[in-house]
Amino acid sequence: MPIATNVYVDGFNLYYGGVKGTPFKWLNIVEMSRRLLRSNHMINRVRYFTARATPRPNNLAVTERQTAYLRALETLPEVSVHFGMFLTNPATLPLADGMPTS
Repeated sequence: MPIATNVYVDGFNLYYGGVKGTPFKWLNIVEMSRRLLRSNHMINRVRYFTARATPRPNNLAVTERQTAYLRALETLPEVSVHFGMFLTNPATLPLADGMPTS
């Protein structure tokens, strides 16, 4: 009996931890997921979470490359892309119980 499986991908960590500097930047995340899972898993959906890339003076085409990759991902019926925000400065928030951390 197949196991319906949902896959969640952190695009930032996938890029910087796995594909940056390799020839695998056009990674098919559905096929990658199939190869990582056992054969009794049926991929139901793949949710890809990312933030919009910001052009840098030394890398002005970064947004065009990201947009092209995201458009390619969206051609895969299992994939949905979800956008968040990337914070360059750490945010500090109080703990729920009000106790400070050390």
